[in-house]
Amino acid sequence: MANQAKRDLVSIEDLSTAEILELFHHADEFRANLLGWSDLCRGTIMATLFFEPSTRTRLSFESSMLRLGGGVITAADEKNTSRSKGESLADTVRVVGGSYADILVVRHPEDGAARVAARYANVPVINGGDGAHEHPTQTLCDLYTLWKQKGRLEGLEIVLCGDLRYSRTIHSFCYALARFGANIVTMPYPGFELPDYVLHRLRREFGVQTAAASVSDLPGIAGSSNAAAYLTASKPHQLALYTNLTNVEVNRIDAIYMTRAQRERHSGEETLNYPRLTRSTLGAAAAKDASIMHPLPRVDEIDYEIDDDPRSIYFRQAELGVPMRMALMAFLLGKIQLRAGRPATMAVAPGIVAGPGLRCRNERCITNNEGVRYLVRDFRLRDNEVPPLLTCAYCEREIEARFVGDSQARTVFRYNAPEARHVEPAHRVYFESEAQAQAAGYGAAGG
Repeated sequence: MANQAKRDLVSIEDLSTAEILELFHHADEFRANLLGWSDLCRGTIMATLFFEPSTRTRLSFESSMLRLGGGVITAADEKNTSRSKGESLADTVRVVGGSYADILVVRHPEDGAARVAARYANVPVINGGDGAHEHPTQTLCDLYTLWKQKGRLEGLEIVLCGDLRYSRTIHSFCYALARFGANIVTMPYPGFELPDYVLHRLRREFGVQTAAASVSDLPGIAGSSNAAAYLTASKPHQLALYTNLTNVEVNRIDAIYMTRAQRERHSGEETLNYPRLTRSTLGAAAAKDASIMHPLPRVDEIDYEIDDDPRSIYFRQAELGVPMRMALMAFLLGKIQLRAGRPATMAVAPGIVAGPGLRCRNERCITNNEGVRYLVRDFRLRDNEVPPLLTCAYCEREIEARFVGDSQARTVFRYNAPEARHVEPAHRVYFESEAQAQAAGYGAAGG
């Protein structure tokens, strides 16, 4: 299995806030002279394993490695890889991460696939996007762009617009914005709101409070949704600034982050009247100082006529992706050192094997797809949650475990029963329902 000393970037949470800020300064150094670093990673090989289409992410990584003096090998067409023959991702990364390459960048259609790659590869793995889960390097590029554009991240008012349900970029970005103390205004296309599991994580891990939002008129996007929400992770004393947290009026916007409809992950949902940024949008008073951002590619959601507006910075986002990814790869390869400390370890148990009981509810999770063949369903138990809350170790979706079983006695109890508290931790088995427990061979005590 993987080398335990290596660092991977599967989630934006794999970097501490201080590490991210320090990487920004290294990115500035690389950007100041893109041609001056060709000896830093000489002799190093990066492999890009892309099982989904990509232009910017793959080319940005390949350009970054070449500018660092390393080499690149790529599998950019799924039809021409052994996956088309049925090879598992685990086997692919064990082979390519052997003598073929020193670092892997993986893009995959299944949620949690990057965590699988990181577990099985002996070299650092970077998540280039796994299903609708996360896209942490895009988030690094977005944060870096905002930081350079605005000079800070704390206290910024950021509008997220469009498809917030399926956009992995949005999910990673939300977690990072909350950590840095930015305020988020969600303006989703109807039916494509931020998923509940993302909101739950924002509340639980970052103390985010949610309120209805009243947004000043923004032609083209303000009328696209009646579900605008304001998400703030402000400190308690700062919350006094918001006299009524049930409805927050937003009259000033620092950035509008637009996303396309993620049609490759939709199930035929209609997207008529999708929000569209135009000159009239930028003419609104609230958007006077708003930077316009987009992870690209765009389709029809941003008019070409606003490309020359100085507030449109989506092409700058793409340009800044190269020095940002140079800094990230140099760090993961041990070519530069960071003084900042690692992220604090989440308070979780070492791991819970689901056995015949729990199953991740996310149908897009790799454990319910190719991983059925070889992955043990693995969950993390969060401390001090009632009822017990388990998180899939791969895609991070949550499950409430309302029944606790004793693997020695083969008995099961409701989570709040006195008997449940006396089950030895090593013998505990968790279930969502009594029927699930019975199907696994567990019966009620005395039954």
